Amino acid sequence: MAELVRVRRLTDQEGQKLQQIVRRGSTSSVRYRRAMMLLASAGGNRVPVIAQLVQADEDTVRDVIHQFNEIGLACLDPRWAGGRPRLLSPDDENFVVQTATTHPTKLGQPFSRWSIRKLAAYLRKVHGRVIRIGREALRCLLARRGITFQRTKTWKESPDPERDAKLDRIEEVLERYPDRVFAFDEFGPLGIRPTAGSCWAEQGRPERHPATYHRIHGVRYFHGCYSIGDDTLWGVNRRRKGAANTLAALKSIRATRPDGAPIYVILDNLSAHTGADIRRWAKKNKVNLCFTPTYASWANPIEAHFGPLRQFTVANSNHRNHTTQTRALHAYLRWRNANARHPDVLAAQRRERTRIRSEKGIRWGGRPLQVAA
Repeated sequence: MAELVRVRRLTDQEGQKLQQIVRRGSTSSVRYRRAMMLLASAGGNRVPVIAQLVQADEDTVRDVIHQFNEIGLACLDPRWAGGRPRLLSPDDENFVVQTATTHPTKLGQPFSRWSIRKLAAYLRKVHGRVIRIGREALRCLLARRGITFQRTKTWKESPDPERDAKLDRIEEVLERYPDRVFAFDEFGPLGIRPTAGSCWAEQGRPERHPATYHRIHGVRYFHGCYSIGDDTLWGVNRRRKGAANTLAALKSIRATRPDGAPIYVILDNLSAHTGADIRRWAKKNKVNLCFTPTYASWANPIEAHFGPLRQFTVANSNHRNHTTQTRALHAYLRWRNANARHPDVLAAQRRERTRIRSEKGIRWGGRPLQVAA
């Protein structure tokens, strides 16, 4: 009499894993059915009963049990082979990928992008080479070769002839004089309207804001100043950008270092930042202006801090007017500056600066700094 087909004794880990798959049922149907076969066999059920339970052929149940006895839980993920041989050679597959990644207009087609249907039709009629492939097989081929459908992106390169020199200047002052470097930029426009955002809420019950198309309050611009050494961000809302507002911001930066030693301010080359009055005042008050290259505002250290400012004060908000919006913005700035770094670190930095001032007089950092021309 032939020996009964049955799984070997399961280990604790194997039994728990099979039980987890069967209870949750969230995996693939193949893994789920095979796990049921193994659990049923481990429970003493014979092959005909298991086959009826999972609605499978008895030979399939025996094959799964034999595989488990040989390779363990790896049998849950079958490696099917055979079937009809592939109709496309590796060269044909490379040609398909090359065609899919080539702009259609370069191949004489009157559209700006490929679809699966259009690409498959083109491959059947391409001159000198006929590739017959179905749409689903084509999609699988592209996915297997790492070709996915993506949104196109734009880019622009800085045309500034002094790009490298400006970036070198910014890197130099950040490395040599971090306690004397500040950043300035405008943030906005800030309008009064319900703004979508994100928040924690019950599933399917997001926080909702009214929709409105009325813009009766105008806009404001946050003129932000950032101290690199102190990791402190402050600023004020203005009705518009302009040289007068820029000069007021620079004066507030200068006031944070009243010892008379040079300071360095990183800002972009907006016309409101490069006026003659600003340059004369900066030269007179030992304020070195370090301009970022054109289209390279990312080089300004303050840009990274405008992201959280937008997320936690503008997004997911519905301010009634600019007064409440400004109060919310400054409340966040106070919280941010109080929690930017560990209090002990900030206190130690303040004590060190006080010690240097008392020992060196008006000289900041113990030695005079060169003033850029």
